[in-house]
Amino acid sequence: MKVKVSSLHFTADQKLIDFTNEKVGKLDTFYDKIIDGSVVFKLDKGSDRENKLAEIKLNIPGKELFAKKTSESFEKSVDQAVEPQPTLFKPEILIFSCLIWTIIF
Repeated sequence: MKVKVSSLHFTADQKLIDFTNEKVGKLDTFYDKIIDGSVVFKLDKGSDRENKLAEIKLNIPGKELFAKKTSESFEKSVDQAVEPQPTLFKPEILIFSCLIWTIIF
């Protein structure tokens, strides 16, 4: 799966990009029909310490799945968003770490 990583108003270092590609790429093991994905990193100005936002969008046949998570580091945001709970996994509604991926039709 190809993952496009971008950041708004700052330059993400290669270590963060590699970490993100590895974590998001592992989602293929839970649902092999993922076509590609994109991750956008932003700094949220509304919060003091937990202001690192990761927005993840996955394209599957006929649908787009979207999730976002905010925490004190970008790595933690990605980790929390993509950490699967296989017992709750459903291809139509991917449920990860108490976070429901929104289906965009």
